[in-house]
Amino acid sequence: MTAPVEHTAADLSYLASEGSGALPVVLLHGIGSNAQSFAPLMQAFDARFPAFAWDAPGYGNSQPLLVEWPDAFDYAAVLGRLLAEIGITRCVLVGHSLGCLVAARFALVSPKCVAALVLISPALGYGAEKGAPLPKGAALRIMELDRLGPAKFADVRARNLVADPEAQSEVVRAVAEAMAAIKRPGYDQAVRLLAVGHILDDAAKLDVPTTVIVGAQDRITPPANCRRAFDALPGAAARHLYQEIPNAGHAVCQEHPATIARAITEIVESKANAHA
Repeated sequence: MTAPVEHTAADLSYLASEGSGALPVVLLHGIGSNAQSFAPLMQAFDARFPAFAWDAPGYGNSQPLLVEWPDAFDYAAVLGRLLAEIGITRCVLVGHSLGCLVAARFALVSPKCVAALVLISPALGYGAEKGAPLPKGAALRIMELDRLGPAKFADVRARNLVADPEAQSEVVRAVAEAMAAIKRPGYDQAVRLLAVGHILDDAAKLDVPTTVIVGAQDRITPPANCRRAFDALPGAAARHLYQEIPNAGHAVCQEHPATIARAITEIVESKANAHA
């Protein structure tokens, strides 16, 4: 399997892997991750379709946003510019954790661009007001990063993202490596997005087929929370799919890339066949 290759467009860095299918997959990472976190998943796609994973604004080699307190609209607008520049007019859009806030908002404002939406371990967001004091959970992230620095911050948090850290030490190491690479002000902007985001509001308005996936042992966005996101979808039981992955935590894409790849591949192939 060929490793994905880094590119730059629209002031963003992103990974791309080639594939034979016409319908691409676009991957949006979480708050403590980056495009490289999706590399095992992209390789597990085994070139069945093109795949792209962005470094969100302020992550990797991507330029941060110009607004100090962004919301999901700001990130969705940047995603739209990236897709336009690299020539993607329709895709299966996949968000993980914080990336789900961006993915859901993009699917809401640009539904014709999204053949299907996949929300993996979706962060619900705190629903706070812009400019208000950060909710406790969001503020704690900034305080810990200030106190510990990126490397120690990553060491403290990484094990909690994996269902069985002793059995999957390599995954823990990869999670910590990505988290240690976070930079300011990109991380601070992402924390503010988490503070003001409220995925339940967007989910209730979506008109895009949506799959919600979560690790059964996820301690960050536990199944009960993810089920709330699924239940908010219009006609959830009839139009959408909810799936729990056994023996998986929050870093499910890295813990079980083959399983997630199969789930996404089924979605891509069903959409491709429907429009053949």
